[in-house]
Amino acid sequence: MKATPSIDAVLLDLGGVLIELVGVEQMIVWSPHLDNADTLWARWLTSPAVRRYERGEGEREEFARAIIEEFALPVDTATFISGFSGWPRQLFPESATLVGQIRARYKVASLSNTNELHWSRFSSDWGLPGMFDANFPSFEVRRIKPDADYFEHVLETLDVPAHRALFLDDKAANVAAAERVGILARRAIGPAGVRQAFAELGLPL
Repeated sequence: MKATPSIDAVLLDLGGVLIELVGVEQMIVWSPHLDNADTLWARWLTSPAVRRYERGEGEREEFARAIIEEFALPVDTATFISGFSGWPRQLFPESATLVGQIRARYKVASLSNTNELHWSRFSSDWGLPGMFDANFPSFEVRRIKPDADYFEHVLETLDVPAHRALFLDDKAANVAAAERVGILARRAIGPAGVRQAFAELGLPL
């Protein structure tokens, strides 16, 4: 029987794990050359414009212009910003309860590639930062997944060894990057995916 890992900290992605995202469909409507969500995310995660903005570099209008050009979107900057601001639709109904359950046993941190536009909604509309012991929004820490220095910064700040941290994310590339740093990582989609990961690892909730 495989031994249950010893974990001190749980590192949770937000979009797709705790937050319902709806922007993918709109982007595909605007960009028919994007075959599906996987194609979009593959380009999005490596986009120079996305990486700059979500590292806290540049203004939202600059970001919008760059994305419109990069993805050949048939919209103006105001239309894109309006649509983009609504990509995070809501917390999944189970998210707050789930984070509370995890936090009762482990140190819990949010790890999110995000920006000032979305983070202001997370804070003012949902009170999301207060759900966690620590938060690492990429635009504030000036680092971004899947770069190794993002995960290294999180571990150093939390003072947790890599092998005693569990990272859950809906993007396979981010999971693989965390594993390369030595973190125990699993792909999880929605709160149900988080619970499944805990069950498969034999970790109590």
